[in-house]
Amino acid sequence: MEVKKSPSADLEGKKSTWLLVGYVLVLATMYVAFEWTKRDRVVVDEAPIAATVTFEEEIIPITMQEKPVAPAPAEAKPIAEVIEIVEDDAQIEETIIASTDDTGPQIDIKNVENVVVEVPQEEEIFQVVEKMPEFPGGMQELMKWLGKNIKYPSICQENGVQGRVIVQFVVNRDGSIVDPQVMKSVDPYLDKEALRVVKAMPKWAPGEQRGKAVRVKFTLPVMFRLN
Repeated sequence: MEVKKSPSADLEGKKSTWLLVGYVLVLATMYVAFEWTKRDRVVVDEAPIAATVTFEEEIIPITMQEKPVAPAPAEAKPIAEVIEIVEDDAQIEETIIASTDDTGPQIDIKNVENVVVEVPQEEEIFQVVEKMPEFPGGMQELMKWLGKNIKYPSICQENGVQGRVIVQFVVNRDGSIVDPQVMKSVDPYLDKEALRVVKAMPKWAPGEQRGKAVRVKFTLPVMFRLN
């Protein structure tokens, strides 16, 4: 039985036609691909050129000032050296310098050991001695002198303040009065006046111990009394 095919269903006859169509599509695709890649490359390459900005710098010519040329120094004329020859016939006396080791006395230096430095000791102050210090003329003259020289503070007179201030001081070997101190206080104003009077006293007759003048501590009561 003979098999009959429809011309529309005959694919063998159209095989060459579809093959050509396939080639055309492949070539068209490749062309488009190459054209698209080339266009991207051009855009990328032209971007830096468009972004490049050049600045033209103005070149300023450098002017050089001519330095003044100093005149050449005048040539110094050579000075002829004159050498004077002196005859070596002078007589020179020889001087011998002698050291102190030959002429002077020899000094022996020895190590000094056990050096004792004496420290001056303070002079002793006696409380009681064979002959006690005395005001010139005795105690009666001392009382008179105090009565004449004491100035009763007015503020103490107004307030009726009175009493006996005991002052202690040292009579030096020359009879001078030093280091007065208030041992018994009554009132600050009376204490101050008592110290002032004691400091103003004349020199006393110094105390003596074994026939020698010594420093003696003396206590004196100063009486302040309102009449």
